Parts: sequence; C-alpha cells; structure tokens
Amino acid sequence: MSSSSSRFAALAVSPRATVLLAAVVVVIALVVVLLGARSGSSAPDDGGGALTVTGAPSVRSSTAATGGPGSPGVRGSSPSASAVADRVVVHVLGAVARPGLVTLAAGSRVTDAVDRAGGARDDADLSRVNLARVLADGERLYVPATGETAIPEPVDGPPGAGADVGAGATGASSGTVVDLNSADQTALETLPGIGPSLAGRILAWRDEHGRFAAVEDLLDVSGIGDARFAELRDRVRV
Repeated sequence: MSSSSSRFAALAVSPRATVLLAAVVVVIALVVVLLGARSGSSAPDDGGGALTVTGAPSVRSSTAATGGPGSPGVRGSSPSASAVADRVVVHVLGAVARPGLVTLAAGSRVTDAVDRAGGARDDADLSRVNLARVLADGERLYVPATGETAIPEPVDGPPGAGADVGAGATGASSGTVVDLNSADQTALETLPGIGPSLAGRILAWRDEHGRFAAVEDLLDVSGIGDARFAELRDRVRV
C-alpha cells in the first residue's frame, strides 16, 4: 500500500508546472490561428475580381481623338457660313453666250459674270452695262442687245428689281428719280437704257436748249423714242 502511494506521488504535478503547461498550450493555439489567417488572406481570389489596368484610354478620349460622334473638331457635310459668304451667285441673262446661273468669288464684278456666262455676244450693247460694278449675291444681271429697249422684268420681284442695264455705280434697279436739269453724266447713266453715249446726248441737248421744261422734252433727244421714254417717264423729273 505504501508502494502504490509512492508511485502516485511521483506522478503528481506541482501547481506551478500546471500553469506553465497551460500557458504553452495557449501560445501554441494562438500561433496556429495566426498562421491560418495569414494563409487565407494571401490565397488567390477565385471569385472573378475586377482587373484594373492603368494607362488605358477612356472611351470618351478615344472618341474625341478619332473624331467620332460628338467630337467638337468634326464638321458636318453642310457648307459653313464663311464658305457661303465667300461667294456670290448671279443670274446672267440677255446677250451672252450661255445665259444662266454663275458662281463667283465675293467681290467679283459684272465683267467677271459676263465672262463666266461665255462672254458677250456680238450684238451685245456693253456700253449700257457698268462692267466695273461689284456684284451682289442673288442679283439678276441683264445684258441688252444693241437697239433693245424692252428689257424683260423679273417675275419674282417689283419692276426693275435685280436688273442691271445701266452703267451707273448704283445700277438700274436703284429706283432713284433723276433730275434732268441737275444730273451729271454718272447720274444719267443710272437710268434704264441710258449708256455713256445717250447720257452725253442728253447733256448736249440741255447745253444747247437750256433747262428741260417737261420730261416729255426727252423725246427731242436723238436716240430716245417712245419705247425708251416709257421706261424713263417715272424715273426722271424736272
């Protein structure tokens, strides 16, 4: 009996040793837990996470660079306002080779429009046309033939609108009433059908006979007949 007690006493552990053993077990457990957590965080993500690529161009920047829809640097197919302002379109009629519409650079003159229409015919009376006048966009330019007095009026505007049959700076469509007793050569040439030659004859008549007493006195000027006087009646005064 005493031998058995001695054996169990040898196997008994002191309280201090028990505490140290428990501490070692706790430390080992903590190490195992920490190693397991680190291993889980470094494992590859099999959930299909998004891959971020730096330096890749965005859709907006690519569209702007290639001139796609919405890009401010892309022009439409319609002509710009500046392009339209740089040209004039004129309807050339009368004694020219190819009557019709002609397109010219802005600032072109009547002589340019006549040339673009194939040039004046042999029977054209260019003395009644101001070839140096600057053209306006959308105007109607009529080149009369020699001896022609009945100039056709446009059907899309008032009488005389758009027609240029004189040689004055303002053209024959200005509608200005000219005073026969004070007008000079330039003013007389603004009248329909009155070129340099006929304007000179009107001035010569005035120098010889004095003032015009009535507009009907124009019938006494050589070269002015009834048809031409009918065109002038409402455009002159005394």
